[in-house]
Amino acid sequence: MKKIVSIAFLLLVTFSINAQDKRAKDLLDDVTEKIKSYKNTTIDFKYTLNNTKENINQDSKGNVTLEGNKYVLNFMGVTKIFDGKKTYTVVPEDEEVTISSEDEKDDKAITPSKMLTFFNSGYKYSMDILQNIKGRKIQYIKLIPNSAKDQRKEVLLGIDVETKNIYNLIEIGKNGTKTTLTVNSFKTNQPLSKNQFIFVASKYPNYYINKLD
Repeated sequence: MKKIVSIAFLLLVTFSINAQDKRAKDLLDDVTEKIKSYKNTTIDFKYTLNNTKENINQDSKGNVTLEGNKYVLNFMGVTKIFDGKKTYTVVPEDEEVTISSEDEKDDKAITPSKMLTFFNSGYKYSMDILQNIKGRKIQYIKLIPNSAKDQRKEVLLGIDVETKNIYNLIEIGKNGTKTTLTVNSFKTNQPLSKNQFIFVASKYPNYYINKLD
């Protein structure tokens, strides 16, 4: 009798986990479909890095404009432009532009062009807590990297239940480092310049151009 009860309990737990994973997958699919429906997206964000052991606390702000796999990222005084083939990293402090090819096939890297859809591969996922943040219901999904070599222990993805847009992204490293990216504003289908994702060298006449390939 005890063996039957144990098997029944195990089946119940397994069913509960599978149901939870399905809920997580359904929500992630909703987010993906919502993102695909936008022609372009402009995000203002706050980035926080904390490491208690090393006594490190850093806050930064930035913004990124995305269209397909193209993007323009402004963060910590540096501008990165990806035109679909090459990345142009502009560093005004050094008056330098670095031109390189970006490997968009690298599933481990959360590049700006993947920041809203990175979760579609390379992770195990499950539903986490539901929080009420400033009147918004934010459902968290826990993502565990499949690769043992990944330096991240887990990723928590906060999703606005009503809009199906990403509210924040929390990465917890195996070394104790915690980074949080919080979306301050989320705009879609904005009128963009034809040169939005094109590097114009004439804007940087005195800059050193460093071509890596």
